[in-house]
Amino acid sequence: MSVLYLIADNGEIARRRPALPAGAVVEAWPDLYTPGNVWIGTESKQLLDAAGQPLAPILSLEGDHVPIFYGPRLADLESLPTEDSLRTRALSAHGMAVAWITLDQFGERTEYQPESPLDPTFFLRRRGGGAAHIWRLFRTRAEACAFMRERYGNDPEAQNWAEKLAVDNFAELLERHATGEPPSAS
Repeated sequence: MSVLYLIADNGEIARRRPALPAGAVVEAWPDLYTPGNVWIGTESKQLLDAAGQPLAPILSLEGDHVPIFYGPRLADLESLPTEDSLRTRALSAHGMAVAWITLDQFGERTEYQPESPLDPTFFLRRRGGGAAHIWRLFRTRAEACAFMRERYGNDPEAQNWAEKLAVDNFAELLERHATGEPPSAS
């Protein structure tokens, strides 16, 4: 089972990185709303914990509570990021779900240039992977439903995925599914 963690001490994470074995990869996504807080997945936490006392998370959340929609045109599987990386990246921008949008409904590569780290559309690929993937995070169920309706048209799978999201927004995600003390959500 994958668990995602919110850690309050990005300085401690930076201090531990040099002590990790060669080739070890820690994916830590700074919370874009709370300076100093960082989102990490299970594997990254295990690596960091091996370099000192276990990091005490502010909160933890089972990974499956941050749904991912891959859609019917998924390609370049070898360069997909890990689901922990994708989910923690979405959480860092206070997203509650994420969809793969690299190809459009006609199979053409999506053209997009994110304007800032807060942009809901972002690029992410596996470290060393060739193809960059484009993702769309959702901060609310309503946003997901509108986007999926516009992007996927009559695809019932896409609409069903968005409509059945278990929470309405990031704050509810933390309230219902996180263990620990959630910070105030933006």
